[in-house]
Amino acid sequence: MDIFDLLTMIGGLSLFLFGMNIMGQALERRAGGQLRTLLGKLTANRAMGMLTGLLVTAVIQSSSATTVMVVGFVNSGLMTLGQAIYVIMGANVGTTITAWVLSLAGISSGNIWVKLLKPSSFTPVLALIGIVLYMSKKDDKRRDTGTILLGFATLMFGMETMSGAVAGLGEIPAFQQLFVTFQNPFLGLLAGAVLTALIQSSSASVGILQALAKTGQVSYGAAIPIIMGQNIGTCVTAMLSSVGANRGARRAAMVHLLFNVVGSGVWLTIFWLVKALLQPALLSAPATLLGIAVSHSAFNILCTLLMLPLAGWLERAVTALVPNGQEEEAPVELDQRLLATPAAALEQSRALTAEMSRLGAQALREALAAWEDDTPQRVRTVKALEKKTDHYEDILGTYLIRLSERPISGEDSREAAKLLKLIGDFERVADHAVNLAQAAEELREKDLTFSREAMAEKRVLGAAVEEVLDRSIRAFLENDLALAATVEPLEQVVDQVKEEMRTRHILRLQRGECSVEAGFVWNDLLTDLERVSDHCSNIAGCVMEMAHNDLNVHSALRRLRHEDEAFQKMFEEFQREYSLE
Repeated sequence: MDIFDLLTMIGGLSLFLFGMNIMGQALERRAGGQLRTLLGKLTANRAMGMLTGLLVTAVIQSSSATTVMVVGFVNSGLMTLGQAIYVIMGANVGTTITAWVLSLAGISSGNIWVKLLKPSSFTPVLALIGIVLYMSKKDDKRRDTGTILLGFATLMFGMETMSGAVAGLGEIPAFQQLFVTFQNPFLGLLAGAVLTALIQSSSASVGILQALAKTGQVSYGAAIPIIMGQNIGTCVTAMLSSVGANRGARRAAMVHLLFNVVGSGVWLTIFWLVKALLQPALLSAPATLLGIAVSHSAFNILCTLLMLPLAGWLERAVTALVPNGQEEEAPVELDQRLLATPAAALEQSRALTAEMSRLGAQALREALAAWEDDTPQRVRTVKALEKKTDHYEDILGTYLIRLSERPISGEDSREAAKLLKLIGDFERVADHAVNLAQAAEELREKDLTFSREAMAEKRVLGAAVEEVLDRSIRAFLENDLALAATVEPLEQVVDQVKEEMRTRHILRLQRGECSVEAGFVWNDLLTDLERVSDHCSNIAGCVMEMAHNDLNVHSALRRLRHEDEAFQKMFEEFQREYSLE
């Protein structure tokens, strides 16, 4: 092996790592909403958690990326530590798929149909299809599919180049001696851990091992401990991602490390005993690409089977290793690490937007209650809720803009735009709730009162606004278009009731039944309630327009009012329900 072979090997390795990286990113973008759906189904159920971890890792081809996502989710409160444990277990199994794909390069047969299975046979075709799709600039999904194929072709070309360049290493005595040294299981474990820690990808590390195996000098006795070490090395990414995170996220990263260290330690000990006592001939045989893939899968499955009954112990162990501190709970923030995984970042953003919508609704309910049972505590509660929604709007707006600047799919881009529009409406709902609570406070401080008739009217309008807010929020949370369509007719009724109440109040003023000063507060009350219902109309309109890939909310509402036959029927039903008579 000369200097030119070394340069070729470096070039092949670079293409291999680059291809794996861009293929993973494109797979993630292409999965888009499906990946968010998988992430959204995370539950305490161990089978679902493991399946989710396996499938997500299989999609993005990186257990390290999946674990970083898990750390980010725990940090953001979207996942508990108990859920994270099972997802990490599933990710360790899902990462073995890459080795099976790479093992196709080891197929050798004269049969034409078998030869077609070799990547060198079908990769050029995939590259051609990929470049055609990639140049279709008008369709993001076609471009992403093309990038996946091009990434795979680059990965396999790099693998073939690297394998060809290292073929001569088999004749070099020093290289042969190196893998004789790795027959020591502990040195092999250390080598695998260091290599994987450096490139931060166990899949890529296994691919490099498979390429070296083509020299014929890598025995199973050396390969298996290296594979075990690769599982420990891949923990570096998650540990780095947990730096600066909250206690739960650090525990999730520690689970990944502890899972792999304990699993590797137990099976390495068993491997050493079997090797020392039984000395099976298989361990001296040259490892094949397929054999390494089988060993990689078997080891990870055995680790999962070993640790699955110990999930409770794992949780207790990391809780002891990262104990509870005395520090105050930090304000809610969005995890910047998840920006590298748009589907996860959007899921985090959507969850926080959902929480923001609930805070706005709670603020309105508290504000309306303050008119019936006015206490200083209620006003303080409303102001605290509004302050939270302000904070959520600030961090979500900044986060979603940063996310939109990244290369994301068209579907994810539209989802980010929808959330950007909605957070403004949810924040304004809380603002109007503060206005309502302060109006109630003003009445108490100035010892002003409304007539019994006025208070009855206020309850009717308040109930209508509470319902329209509830319908709009549920339409957003459940993406329910039918429910969203009921918001606009109710909003129109709110407008009608508000105008009727204004007219009735003027008549009471003329009869001397209400003071002018109280009338100013009454006018503010009507204005704030009407504006809350306006924001509800915006929310529902945004939900409907997103279903048609359009963000022109006002055109959607006009179409609903003038073209939907059911609109008038719903409008009349709400009129009867919220009549002032």
